[in-house]
Amino acid sequence: MTDSSPAPGRARPGVVAASFYLLLLFALTQLIGLIATVAVSSKLKEGFERAFEGTTTGAQDVGTFVVAFTIGTAVLLLVLALALVVLGLFNNRGRNGTRITTWVLGGILICCLGGSLISGATGAVGGNTGGGDAPSADEIQRSLNDALPSWYQPLNTVLGVLGLISLLVALILLALPRANEFFRKPKQGWEPPVPGAAYPAEPGYPQAPGYPTTPGYPGQPTPGQPGQAGPPPESGERRAGEPPTSS
Repeated sequence: MTDSSPAPGRARPGVVAASFYLLLLFALTQLIGLIATVAVSSKLKEGFERAFEGTTTGAQDVGTFVVAFTIGTAVLLLVLALALVVLGLFNNRGRNGTRITTWVLGGILICCLGGSLISGATGAVGGNTGGGDAPSADEIQRSLNDALPSWYQPLNTVLGVLGLISLLVALILLALPRANEFFRKPKQGWEPPVPGAAYPAEPGYPQAPGYPTTPGYPGQPTPGQPGQAGPPPESGERRAGEPPTSS
């Protein structure tokens, strides 16, 4: 399970937490919408088959296609809503990359949901408005209203409006100044040393190399070497190898 707690030293503001709960609400509306669509799938198919009955289009094929398309769309919306919830968990930890992804994905879903609500409010249903034996949009809508339960359309509208508002507010909350401060990368400042912690030893300096012995000048032997003349003898003494002097 993903940990939704913020990074140490960073308090999560209330606007970010509220945004996450609104994303959860949006996912809940999509789940309820999928369950309701599956529950009325047989009635939905019946309404389209009744509208296209006696035409060359094929009533059974149209009903099957519409039901599959409607359920598939509801499943896709639920998957995307769950993806937003996962992004919200990372938003709670201050990940700015997931916040940008939330804005992009949420903006796409707002456009889709808004178009669907406008289409449902105007009663726009695909049909033949230019002639032929296919039913018109009004005939299809009347057939669906007769086949579908009375609670389905109001529930579908309420879920659409509630999901749209919750998603829109969640995205706005992530753009507020309090949220910007939370998602801004913290500056790394100086940290005081922990009491009792050992300081790292400083590296020792390398020893200076010894200086070479100064060589003696030519003809002047270094003291202590062979051939060096000793100190002059005192009076009355003779040097070694010197013939005795006559007194």
